[in-house]
Amino acid sequence: MATGKINVSVENIFPLIKKFLYSDHEIFLRELISNATDATLKLKHLTSIGEAKVEYGNPIIEVKIDKKGKKLHIIDQGIGMTEEEVRKYINEVAFSGAEEFLDKYKDAGKDAGIIGHFGLGFYSSFMVAQKVEILTKSYKDEPAAHWICDGTPEFTLKEGKKKDRGTEIILHINDDDKEFLEEHRIRELLTKYNKFMPIPIKFGTRTETLPKPEGAKEEDPAPTKEVDNIINNPNPAWTKKPADLQDDDYKNFYRELYPMQFEEPLFHIHLNVDYPFNLTGILYFPKLTNDLNIQKDRIQLYQNQVFVTDNVEGIVPEFLTMLRGVIDSPDIPLNVSRSYLQADGAVKKISSYITRKVADKLASLFKDNREDFEAKWNDIKIVIEYGMLSEEKFFEKAEAFALYPTVDGKYYTFDELKEKISGQQTDKDDNLVVLYASDKEEQHSYIDAAKEKGYEVLLLDSPIVGHLLQKLETSKEKLSFARVDADHLDNLIKKEDTKISKLSEEEKEKLKTQVEEVLGDKGYTVQLEAMDSQAAPFIITEPEFMRRMKEMQRTGGGMFGMGNMPDMYNLVINTNHELVSEILNTKTAKKRERLINQSLDLARLSKGLLKGEALTKFIRRSYEMVK
Repeated sequence: MATGKINVSVENIFPLIKKFLYSDHEIFLRELISNATDATLKLKHLTSIGEAKVEYGNPIIEVKIDKKGKKLHIIDQGIGMTEEEVRKYINEVAFSGAEEFLDKYKDAGKDAGIIGHFGLGFYSSFMVAQKVEILTKSYKDEPAAHWICDGTPEFTLKEGKKKDRGTEIILHINDDDKEFLEEHRIRELLTKYNKFMPIPIKFGTRTETLPKPEGAKEEDPAPTKEVDNIINNPNPAWTKKPADLQDDDYKNFYRELYPMQFEEPLFHIHLNVDYPFNLTGILYFPKLTNDLNIQKDRIQLYQNQVFVTDNVEGIVPEFLTMLRGVIDSPDIPLNVSRSYLQADGAVKKISSYITRKVADKLASLFKDNREDFEAKWNDIKIVIEYGMLSEEKFFEKAEAFALYPTVDGKYYTFDELKEKISGQQTDKDDNLVVLYASDKEEQHSYIDAAKEKGYEVLLLDSPIVGHLLQKLETSKEKLSFARVDADHLDNLIKKEDTKISKLSEEEKEKLKTQVEEVLGDKGYTVQLEAMDSQAAPFIITEPEFMRRMKEMQRTGGGMFGMGNMPDMYNLVINTNHELVSEILNTKTAKKRERLINQSLDLARLSKGLLKGEALTKFIRRSYEMVK
């Protein structure tokens, strides 16, 4: 048996680092700005504890383009490096200076704000540069260092001429990557990744108009001066304490995040926890519609104010991905590209915390101002209903604030609804029957019939309501939901005053045969019911189970393993209606057929099923009858 050590040749691994270190080459700028920020924050910490005997001042990071020389410069005024440190941190690939620093100064905790954990970030520069130079001078009283590498394992390191403390990275941009010498492209990347970095970032200058001097004429131009163009906000709202922010501060930050979003958010949730993990952020509830395809991925993930991704799946529960805002956590594990999340225990705890925080906020809003909460319900219900369906803990907490609106604009919690309809809306097995409509206009006649009987009808019109009702029915005892057009009300709800049919059993059999002969194979199941004589002669209903399965199939995209569910309708005939008696007693088959077809089409029209050729024939037949 032989044992040994695998030797990795830098000649082999260096081209891979250059080519495949990051999936997106533009990341190089984020990494270099992050390194510059780390260098500055390290200096801040060392000066604060008295270890660095220098003036911290007001350092900035500067990005400069030299288009003619095909160079990009990233300059910081941070801790700098000695020649020995350049050898250690730059030449030893994957050795993380940030990690060593944090280990040495553990007491700094999260307050140091050090970003780097990976040690490979600097090498992302070789994805876009044919040569890279480092000009650096340490805060220590030692000579500057000048490091040069052309993308091979060979480098030169010599004493540098830099006079000021800090580091300047010079990228000699490849011909294939000239886009990174364009001002608009660099501005785009700085805005995308570094918009909220904790150190001011200068990119070019801007002209600032000054007040006119006293005694100046009106036509005299106002004086101007060139000032540093700082492209980032080093102190975004989420880094501050909630007690230090007003509503306007939250709204202004929302506009900063989404400058093209003109509607104000409904409300916000400020996240701020430091145990058992570190997490800060602000989530906003925008106005939402019933469209499940609404744009997601609007929550931005940051790590110590460095933008990482707007794909927060796995950190934020799926039902909350329709929200907007920012989450910042140094405890979320990222791979070398900082672009893909690895689901682990810490992430699950963070997800649970966010769910709980959102639920607590909603409960508080409901309790503090129910009227305002009801007014916003239609704009937020899709998130809440989705959460109730997908997150068990959220479902339990939602009991306190989830609302069930009626077609008349009243709002009930489930307990209030139960109390309202108990004893009035139960079936033959004493299950509570909750009637609801999904479209007030299309189901108006059915709603009207239910209200005439004194029943309460909810308006549940979100696209996932079928799934949610299924969840409610299985989680609560003796409860069933039925859409108002699902079955005839007298079949759904137990009534003491059961109507007696005017027709004999023989007449009913005859009537059923006559109707079925005219219907042929149109797919209706004929049911005869004794109803009030004022009720419609023909009513079309759809079995609740089949209708709900079809709805779930549409919204679930086949995920529930159901094939195409067939259309299935009941034709309920009111045996006590005068027209039904006329159909039964008509002498000529032609007239009877016309009456049945006209009554059937009226029922189909009421149900929204009369379309195309059938609708055209109905209109023509109706005109003939009017004549």
